Parts: sequence; C-alpha cells; structure tokens
Amino acid sequence: MAVARYPAGMSDLPYWIAFSRIPSVGRARIERLERFFPSLAEAWRAGASELRAAGLDDKTVEAIVTARPTIAPERELERLERLGITALTWHDPRYPARLKESYDRPPVLYVRGQLTEADEWAIAVVGTRRATAYGRQATEHLVEGLIAYRVTVVSGLARGIDTIAHQAALRAAGRTIAVLPCPVNQIYPAHNARLAEQIVAQGALLSDYPLDTRMTRENFWRRNRIIAGMTLGTVVVEADEDSGALITAQLALDENREVFAVPGSIFAPYSRGTNGLIARSAAKLVTRVEDIVSELHLMLAPQQLAFREALPEDATEAAVLHLLGPEPKHIDELARESGLAVAVVSSALAMLELKGLVRQVAAMSFVRAR
Repeated sequence: MAVARYPAGMSDLPYWIAFSRIPSVGRARIERLERFFPSLAEAWRAGASELRAAGLDDKTVEAIVTARPTIAPERELERLERLGITALTWHDPRYPARLKESYDRPPVLYVRGQLTEADEWAIAVVGTRRATAYGRQATEHLVEGLIAYRVTVVSGLARGIDTIAHQAALRAAGRTIAVLPCPVNQIYPAHNARLAEQIVAQGALLSDYPLDTRMTRENFWRRNRIIAGMTLGTVVVEADEDSGALITAQLALDENREVFAVPGSIFAPYSRGTNGLIARSAAKLVTRVEDIVSELHLMLAPQQLAFREALPEDATEAAVLHLLGPEPKHIDELARESGLAVAVVSSALAMLELKGLVRQVAAMSFVRAR
C-alpha cells in the first residue's frame, strides 16, 4: 500500500487502527508506546520484552501478543475505506482540537461524513430520553438560535433530547455531529438510521469504537467524554437526577468547559437534574440562546468563519501562525524568528486575528487561539 494514501506523517495509520482494536490499549498505553518506539508500526512488530520495556503491564502485553495474529493492519484500513469511514489519529490536523486537549482523548476517531473548521465552534445539547413537550420546544428554540450563529450542534443520537437537537439542526440547515456508543457503521438506536444518514450528509457521525465492537453499558458514558471534550460547552435541557446527561455535564466541568441548564418546573421529574445543576451553581441558567452566546463570546463566530473561508491562509500567515503557541510572543520576537519585517508580521497577525486563529493577550503580544 502506497504511503501517499495516508496523511502526512501517518504512514503507520493501519497500526493505530490495529492497536485500537485491542480494548486494553487506550490513551495512556499509546502514549507510552509513542515515547518508546519511533512509530506505532515498530511497536506493533515489537516482542513482548520490548513492550514491557515501553512500560506496558504483563496483562496488556499478553493481550497484544494474543491479538496480533488475528489482526491484519492493512486489511483493517481497507475495510474502513470500503465502508466510507475515515480514521483520524490525534496527530491528524482534522482531529478536533479541543478533544485533543482533553485528558481522556481517544487515540483514534472513526468518522462518517466530514469534520470541518466550522466545528471549532461546537456546543453539546443533551438531555433525557423521555423528553416532554416543554423539553422539545426548548431544545428546538435553542438549537435554531445556535445554528443562526453558525455553531455546530453535537449530541449522542439517543432518543429524546438528543434526537430533537439533531433534527432541529438539520431543519435549520446547520451542521450537527452525532457521537455514537458503537462503531459508525452501526446505528444505535436502530430507529434513528435514517436520521444518521441525514447527519452524514450535513455533518458527521463520530466514534472511537472500531468495527465489530460489541455494545456494553460502559460505551455510553465513554461516548459522553467525547461529546464533552470536543465542545465549547454543554447545554442540558431536561434530565432527571440519574440521567446520563448529567454525566456529560460533569465531564464537561472536569475539562473546564462551560455547562448550561434549562430550568423547569419544580414538579417535573425531568427537571430535577437540570434544576439541581443550577442550584449547585454547576451550570448557568439558560432561557434564551443569547445566554450561551454571550458567555462563550460566540457573537463573532459567523464573521470569523467567513474570514477563514474567504481568506485562505497564505505562506506568510502560515509562517507566523507556526511560531505561535499557548505562551505569548511579542511582535518583535515573531519578526526575529520568522525573518520577516515587523510591518509584514503585523499585517499577518491582523488577518489571523480576524480569522480567529490568534488572540492578542497583551500589548503587541499574541497567542495561538484554541
């Protein structure tokens, strides 16, 4: 198989996919393998003693050694391609930036549909599977408002609030992403199969579960970590005190993301969880979309996206952006490091700021926007 089929620097993509098929090899163990081996291709071919030297425990080493004869990495990639599924590792530039920053980020994501730059502005909308008429109305109202600001709506394709959120986004001609508790070539719940195909056409289905993964109860809360991790914030519309939506809210709080809750009647069981979030100050009360937009500074999201689409990054902008990270750099330092004139760097920074790619955090000092 030609290396050109893979994204730059990812000629060992089949081996990432192969490791993802071994349940005991997750984020922490992939990090250990990456630190020890030049590539995951070499890690896949390594002997048991080398795997132990990389820091893997005996049980995991045994799982890898046992699984390897049953997994053909190249064939795994070919299966995905036949099914129209894209595999993204956390080194792929298409991998969601915020999810990559999260603690429990998946090493590999499986995608049907397309992830785009627009998804940098994404909000999760979740809630009970037993939505009331009030919950439906509130969800549709908030989602339509978010789509008007060109925000991507992320949810879990479950019955109730999740389904309503996806449907409302599609009706408003906006982007929506469904994160699944199963492989993306399977749909759960099955009755949402048609909705899933509509989402593929107007957004994406996303999962970290490889083909043939069996459904377990644990899959649902692990799915929720992706919903919380890839979004700017989470909106809980209706939820009882034992709702899985509250798990998503807690995961969002753990990642220092904003949580919002729609208040409900004190007599309604499916408002006990949301009212409790508000009472504990774990969530900000939401009655209109502007409550979310102002808190997350999304007012300029449409303009920033328009600038990104209309003004593609040129070589100068790319050079300046490459020099920026989370630590502030003064414009003079950027000029020295890039070899460009201060005036040229200043012009590039102005365009990058309009596109939302950089932020000025002090006088003439900039960081890369996340």
